[in-house]
Amino acid sequence: MKPVRVILAGAHGHGWWHLRNLRRLSEAGLVEFVGVCDVRPVDGLPAGVEFSGDLVELIGRTGAEVTILCTPIQTHTGLAARALRAGSHVLLEKPPAATFADYEQIVAVARETGLSCQVGFQSLGSEAIPAIRKMIADGLIGRVAGIGAAGAWERPYSYFSRVPWAGKREVDGVAVVDGALTNPLAHATATALAIAGGDVKSVKVELYRANTIEADDTSCLRLRMDDGTPVTVAVTLCADRRHEPYLIVHGETGQIRLTYTEDRVEFGGTSTVYPRTDLLENLVAHLREGTDLLVPLERTAGFMRVLESVRLAPDPLAIADRFQEIDEERRVLPGIAEVTAASAERLALYSELGLPWAPAGRRAGDLTPVGVPLAPGTPISATPAQDTRSRTTAQDARPETPGAFGDEGAETVGVDISGVRVAEYVIGTRLPRTSSPRPYLHPVRTLGGTVVTEFAPADHVHHLGVSVAVSDVGGSNFWGGRTYVRDRGPSWLGDHGTQRHLGFSWRDSSGFGESLAWEGADGSEIAREARSVRAVELDGCWALDFSFTLTNLTGAPLPVRSSATKGRAGAGYGGFFWRAPGSAADRQVFTEDAEGEEAVHGSTSPWLAMASADWTLVFVQRDDPWFVRVVEYPGAGPALAWETPLLIEGTLARRIVTVVADGRLSRADAAALASEVSR
Repeated sequence: MKPVRVILAGAHGHGWWHLRNLRRLSEAGLVEFVGVCDVRPVDGLPAGVEFSGDLVELIGRTGAEVTILCTPIQTHTGLAARALRAGSHVLLEKPPAATFADYEQIVAVARETGLSCQVGFQSLGSEAIPAIRKMIADGLIGRVAGIGAAGAWERPYSYFSRVPWAGKREVDGVAVVDGALTNPLAHATATALAIAGGDVKSVKVELYRANTIEADDTSCLRLRMDDGTPVTVAVTLCADRRHEPYLIVHGETGQIRLTYTEDRVEFGGTSTVYPRTDLLENLVAHLREGTDLLVPLERTAGFMRVLESVRLAPDPLAIADRFQEIDEERRVLPGIAEVTAASAERLALYSELGLPWAPAGRRAGDLTPVGVPLAPGTPISATPAQDTRSRTTAQDARPETPGAFGDEGAETVGVDISGVRVAEYVIGTRLPRTSSPRPYLHPVRTLGGTVVTEFAPADHVHHLGVSVAVSDVGGSNFWGGRTYVRDRGPSWLGDHGTQRHLGFSWRDSSGFGESLAWEGADGSEIAREARSVRAVELDGCWALDFSFTLTNLTGAPLPVRSSATKGRAGAGYGGFFWRAPGSAADRQVFTEDAEGEEAVHGSTSPWLAMASADWTLVFVQRDDPWFVRVVEYPGAGPALAWETPLLIEGTLARRIVTVVADGRLSRADAAALASEVSR
């Protein structure tokens, strides 16, 4: 096969990678490296390689069949058009352009000339992507509930000063959009889109910055594909070190994880590394043998819709210095790698993760990042000269409704104390079936505003703030996740039930009465619940008064079981359950006469307290033993079926009152509050 004559435009910075690759492919006889175009001299070029500052002149002089464009983002459109019109195919570095209108111009010129343009999203050359798509098509993880991507890198101050356009949204009024989402970690979005397939229906973005730059260095997005699949991407350049970026494909019955920089796929306890095709090699094979391009320009339209939403979003919110570790070399957001991981696990935005620098509800004067919904095929015709940037201002910005893990847009009911919102009750949820969809309270806050619930955490994505969750009612799983099977362990059985909101019997600012249908795995209603939730004001704190009555509709005794009743010692969970936030490192749990998880787990004390430096929860009830976790994760609740199954003949009634207080309470203070709410 005759070598393809190739020139490189832009040999500095990332261009050095292309220089090495060109030498490799030249030695293999696939290409003939004939020229470099740059505005600065390039030392050490191989003999016979021409140099010029004029791209069109160089193409004509060398007869270059392919031009690699590795130049500043804002120059892509003009240089790509010149190269194509000069008769050269193009390998265009990502992102393809700085605006959607510019992207459309390149598409138009490629069609006009009939020449090829491949985009340099190297990760899309991996055979891991078609392998994952086949795994999905074969039903290995059931229906896809969503795709989450996470990327956490570190970058010093010098990264943002290396070239005049680094970290800029514009240069001299021309769009650049050099942010974490659109340039260094752009592969996260592009790879997720390649796995999802289809068209992008809508995009929401949140942009933040720790560094003193124009663009985002810490950002996230949630987009919806045309089939409704949610895709989230959470990235940062402010980690303590480089963490390899990855994607999680969430399915009804399992997950697939792709570390795209390593082409590594993990599924079902196995790890497979797939080969990757170099995109220049693929372009050469396309020109000489008719091989399909792996990343043709037209296939990057979805990514460009995301970039356009980033470009038109409000300027990034500055993250206050008090949330950072700052030294002479760089800025670090402590724990940000874990935050991006939580986003990928829960399909959540930063504003939905309880972060102090990304609050879900913003004060007046703050900007709320709002994306631009784009239906597939929507023409975007604004040019840089005409573009008004259409940015949301502080006056018209509105916070998004909190949501996570496929639950975006669910209806919420506020619970207030003296005009202060202390809880949100979510009904009409859009959770995956494997989470046993049910109404839940989240976020729940102290009067001081500290969030004391956790939603869909990475360790147990089916833990939903405060809810009534039971691992087995009449053979259906109303807890979520896997079902424990005797002598076999936790297993996916497809046995998940649903608690469906039917209506409110009463409702005011402090609470509500609700009717719910408990529907088994086959869709039949096996029980009807009457639930009452009310917030009660106390001196300096408040209490959540939660009661429920479950009526058996089956006509036969309805068994309630826990994993403990099936042979898993100590796993008596099931009933009212409160998942607390964060790690268990600083958690303390105690009753009136015992302290520590081992001592209070399974006890029958009339009250139990869980405390941290920032908050205390005091649970009060007298019917059931306490199920408590502190070491593995922080969570607690009464256990309906601690060791033996509970049979519901007619109705089952339970009530638990939870005091929610700021700060760490002493045993005496907790006991006094427990006594007060027990009256």
